[in-house]
Amino acid sequence: MVRIADACFSRSIPYVSFYAFSTENKFRSPTEVEGLKKIMEDELGGIIDKLSSGNIRLNVMGDISYFGERIRGLINEGVERTATLTGGVLNIALNYGGRDEIARASRLCGEKPIENFLYTAGQPDPDILVRTGGEKRLSNFMLYQLAYTELFFLDTYWPDFGEEELNTVIDEYYKRNRRFGR
Repeated sequence: MVRIADACFSRSIPYVSFYAFSTENKFRSPTEVEGLKKIMEDELGGIIDKLSSGNIRLNVMGDISYFGERIRGLINEGVERTATLTGGVLNIALNYGGRDEIARASRLCGEKPIENFLYTAGQPDPDILVRTGGEKRLSNFMLYQLAYTELFFLDTYWPDFGEEELNTVIDEYYKRNRRFGR
């Protein structure tokens, strides 16, 4: 994740989002869920240090109350530590579901624009979504924000996705004619 985020930020892409743990992931086998949590716990500190040194702000999308105190503490520390950084924004979706986000924002917004209450409030909608692993679905990710996003579905699995694939996606993106429904 950090490797691809760095590659995006070095290409002046100011907002980068990763779907790290969905609301549905918690229904996988207990062994797999605990393994995913262990990876988060082991990696978050290093990610936060890297973001801080790179002037990148961490934004977490999702309901982190699901996670234990240690993971919540690391997340909160990272958000606080990077809150004033201006070199870019890394959105990490943790216990996130697009439907849950829309329902949450609807409850909070009243008569105000719903965009103000999404986890990505103040950020532009994504220009590009890359789905790896041969899947051809959004899997409940940023359903509201992806309305006019250019979608790329790749057979490459995430661990093998590198700068070459990123460059191919970006090159293809610039060839597309974006009309935004017009």
